[in-house]
Amino acid sequence: MKTPQPRKKVKIRQRILAAFSAVLFFSFALTWVIFSVVLNLLRPIDGYYPTYEHYGLLGRPAIALIGSIGIMFVVAMVVTYFLAKSFTRPIEKLGKFAQSIGQGNFEPNTFEFNEEELSKLNAALNMSAKQLGVYDNEQKTFFQNASHELRTPLMSIKCYAEGISFGLMDPKQASETILQETNKLSELVADLLYISKIDNISTAYSMIETDLVSLMKDCAMRQQPMADKGQISFVFDFDKDVMLYKCVQELISRTVDNLISNALRYASSEVVLSCRKKSNHIEVCVSDDGQGVDSVVLPHVFERFYKGNGGNTGIGMAIVKSIAEQHGGHVMAENSNSGGAVFTVILPIT
Repeated sequence: MKTPQPRKKVKIRQRILAAFSAVLFFSFALTWVIFSVVLNLLRPIDGYYPTYEHYGLLGRPAIALIGSIGIMFVVAMVVTYFLAKSFTRPIEKLGKFAQSIGQGNFEPNTFEFNEEELSKLNAALNMSAKQLGVYDNEQKTFFQNASHELRTPLMSIKCYAEGISFGLMDPKQASETILQETNKLSELVADLLYISKIDNISTAYSMIETDLVSLMKDCAMRQQPMADKGQISFVFDFDKDVMLYKCVQELISRTVDNLISNALRYASSEVVLSCRKKSNHIEVCVSDDGQGVDSVVLPHVFERFYKGNGGNTGIGMAIVKSIAEQHGGHVMAENSNSGGAVFTVILPIT
């Protein structure tokens, strides 16, 4: 198969000059044709043919017209060149700015344009640069935190393994610690993979109509052994037996699992699960009767790798926040009047 040849690139300035030249050429050509027709119509007048002197008189305007056309053409081309240059210069500046964004420079520019279209384009590029800068910083922070969180259990495993190897530690006790750190490491890796996976919700998942009440009860049932171990009971507070909502069932289930797991870690005797439908949204709520969230920790509870007292990996609540936002909603954390923590996921009804 013959490889297609790449098309030759033409600058906008050259296109403007070529188009304007063509318009001028055809305009002047049409003017000359009209002038020639008028001259031919003036020649025979009732059988009378003008003399040479008459032709000479008629030829002078023709020469003047040709000269005027030539001067006008040159002036028009010069003016068009500078106009085209003034039009393309801002585009070239924006092109260089876009290229700098691609090279990792996300600092917004301070360009000012009189043209509305160029101003809108520049504003869009500045907004893109700002968002990419925030995303780049978040990614760097994420990888730094992930490296730190992965390094801690790995170092612990290495130390205990060396202790066993050199006979410095009791093998049984050391192996139990290694197993705990391995489980923690596996959970951390799973959370890291999961939080990167949910960023592609539109392509990796499909939304189906789900009964949120049944889903929350199933999540509680899966964690019943953990609740029994801590002598904690589940309390269901649902307005209806069925609450249908179109969502990604796997992700919402993971959200409720994370909220319940977090509540069990801090609850004293009970964890309350509720699901209520409002005018334009659904509230999925999990609360506990523990000591509540410290006021210093509360603003950061959904940040990645931020761990409060008794926290695990610092990713669970970040996953909850990401899933809620992927569904067009958000999540809130607050302390109840009785002192326990209340986590509420707001899911919009579309």
